[in-house]
Amino acid sequence: MRCPFCAHDDSQVKDSRPTEDATAIRRRRQCSHCGARFTTFERVQLREVVIVKAGKDGSDLRREPFDRSKLEHSVSLACRKRGVNQERIDQLISGIQRQVETAGEAEVASAKIGEMVMDGLKQIDSVAYIRFASVYRDFSEARDFEEFASTVAEAAKD
Repeated sequence: MRCPFCAHDDSQVKDSRPTEDATAIRRRRQCSHCGARFTTFERVQLREVVIVKAGKDGSDLRREPFDRSKLEHSVSLACRKRGVNQERIDQLISGIQRQVETAGEAEVASAKIGEMVMDGLKQIDSVAYIRFASVYRDFSEARDFEEFASTVAEAAKD
């Protein structure tokens, strides 16, 4: 494993243990060159999945490999300062990743993943759900927020 501090290729594993949700192995490493310590996570990857992204007008298809860290970043931004436990976010991300990898499809539309995230956030925190939706659905005016928030409030009453 390459050291993130000095870029040396050799490091020693000092400690290994499963994460709390048992979906990964957390490894504490030490660089044999500079002595710096860092943590890595090892996760099971069932298959290579390509995400298909469409342009704003529906054309201009782009393909890129599924990147868990991008998903983590966007969900974390939506949950920022909301008191959502990091473990709960990790469970949501792991669940989505598992669904994507076990679906049997080599390519998955980014819209499908966006809907999976929205479904998960709806169960966790309504404000995070609205935040994510505002970016995902490209809200452009305050009225867009009002309309969406009212549908969320109505669903909560039911």
